[in-house]
Amino acid sequence: QVQVVESGGGSVQAGGSLRLSCAVSGYIHGDNIYGMGWFRQALGSEREGVATITHDGTTVYGHSVKGRFSIPKDSAKNTLVLYLQMDSLKPEDTAMYYCAATGIKSPTLIPADYGYWGQGTQVTVSS
Repeated sequence: QVQVVESGGGSVQAGGSLRLSCAVSGYIHGDNIYGMGWFRQALGSEREGVATITHDGTTVYGHSVKGRFSIPKDSAKNTLVLYLQMDSLKPEDTAMYYCAATGIKSPTLIPADYGYWGQGTQVTVSS
């Protein structure tokens, strides 16, 4: 059974950096997981796609984070570890951040395309 667990959230001042981690366990090469993504949801807002990476290393970023966030990937047998490096943080980046996995091969930032989700980690950016 695939499990997704995020970590690394916290509070930071504007202009600072944070690195989020996501561990996907129970993943076996050949399973129907072709991409991983980061999403965020601020209070009173809809869930927004932040960044995604496909099985062949293709990355796509949301317009609001392009140039500030990056998504390096490391993987190990039966465990996929995904990071989100967030630089030049702004107060509007404050949200709950979620990691998710998808069986869709092409890059997608649509939350409904993802079937496996973590519980989220809070990021708060103060001005």
